[in-house]
Amino acid sequence: MRELGWIEGRNVAAIDYRWADGRADRIAEIAAEFVRLKVDIIVTGGNAVLAIRKLTSTIPVVFAVAVDPVGSGFVDTLSRPGGNVTGLSIQGPDLAGKRTELLRELLPGLQRLAVLANVAYPAARQELAEVQVAARALGVKDVPLEIRGEQDIAPAFEGLRARAEALYIASEALVDARQVVINALALGAQLPTIWGVSGGVQSGGLMSYGASLPALFRRAADYVDQILRGAKPADLPVEQPTKFELVINLKTARALGLNVPPALLARTDEVIE
Repeated sequence: MRELGWIEGRNVAAIDYRWADGRADRIAEIAAEFVRLKVDIIVTGGNAVLAIRKLTSTIPVVFAVAVDPVGSGFVDTLSRPGGNVTGLSIQGPDLAGKRTELLRELLPGLQRLAVLANVAYPAARQELAEVQVAARALGVKDVPLEIRGEQDIAPAFEGLRARAEALYIASEALVDARQVVINALALGAQLPTIWGVSGGVQSGGLMSYGASLPALFRRAADYVDQILRGAKPADLPVEQPTKFELVINLKTARALGLNVPPALLARTDEVIE
């Protein structure tokens, strides 16, 4: 925002930050607070959009990250969002097949794949369905682990080692906020993991493939700039990501006793030693 000429205390009165920690109740509280404060614009992630839309149809909303903005009901179409919401998509469900294939490349003998998804979030439900389709196409049995809150995470891993050989995590705010816990549980069960966000690997997961989140958040600033200069969210098309990253944690691979194929390493954008 500073690079675009917007400086807090000079031509922006204040930039208020809030963190919901992936909790639906906290998201609703923050949404209500911002609407009550009559802020000029709200920048958020996908999980908060519906909560905000229930409270206001006038305050512009820019989502820096959304798994499936059309399927989740955030916008009418990508080209013509309509309403007061626009932003950037990470194509979460669209990449489910690619992530499943990457796991199969790393684990050629993979037969049973667990999928952890917060089914309280529509886009995560859709991603779960996409993974199930991709897994079956590869002859892999899917083992769905449906959660709806933090309290469901640890119980989902009970006895999982006997039922699955790898774990796919459908990224969204709840599970992303608990990456360390999920990775520790997966490592304890000796399950290789694949995430949709690189933070899941930096916090101990094995592998991730997805859009670059720093690039998306930087691009979100351009949306804010345009809206503050008079553009309407309804007229700003939702953008698809242009930069994707494959990240592998070799320390985790060693802890799991895995050798990453050289061909896969050669395509990796970041290797964590």
